[in-house]
Amino acid sequence: MSDPTDTPAPAAPETAPEAPPAPFVPDAAELAAQIAARLCHDFISPASAIVSGLDLLEDPTAQDMREDAMGLITQSARKLADMLQFARVAFGASATAETFDARELESLAKGVFAHVRPELDWKVEPAAINKPAARVIMNLAQIAAGALPMGGTATLRAVEADGKVAISIEAVGPRGRLKPEVLRGLQGQDRGDAVGGAWVQAYYLWLIVKGVGGHLAAETGEDRVTLAAVVPAI
Repeated sequence: MSDPTDTPAPAAPETAPEAPPAPFVPDAAELAAQIAARLCHDFISPASAIVSGLDLLEDPTAQDMREDAMGLITQSARKLADMLQFARVAFGASATAETFDARELESLAKGVFAHVRPELDWKVEPAAINKPAARVIMNLAQIAAGALPMGGTATLRAVEADGKVAISIEAVGPRGRLKPEVLRGLQGQDRGDAVGGAWVQAYYLWLIVKGVGGHLAAETGEDRVTLAAVVPAI
């Protein structure tokens, strides 16, 4: 007869992996307010600079600064126009367009990069891009620009195969990183304790991708951020 003390103890149950947090579901009105606040933040700086330039032109004691004032007005007006045209595609309906010429998207994206430190390397293969994919490309580009505060290069790629568009952007530069609230937004989570400006764009991007049954991923390393999305081509 076997000794009961020789009976092996039952194996300890394996610890179940933690379930991923449930996606954040904001109030629609609050989300709209956050997006509006983000757009106002982007537009207010060049708009205020234009007003400052006009004030200098009208100041009789500052006539020696007319050339500087005109330069400020010109540069700021160009930035405001670039940001507005970009936002129509990235955040708005952009009239009734359902597809976009990749050359137009390149122009819009490079218009934004013209006013920041990093450079954009555009390597998008499809000639025509549907509206969801276009919005994804625009938002990925601007998020990548924000991830390179000290400059660098953001390489944007897009290829179409098997009825899907695979989009990626690799941002490489000194101190390249994603803010915690941006990463939370890309994961469909709330902004935590941070302000909503940077978060809401990332969360909006997540909504676009998930809304069409796509996938979104982010990876960070030393001085490097890689963002990728896959969405339907039709």
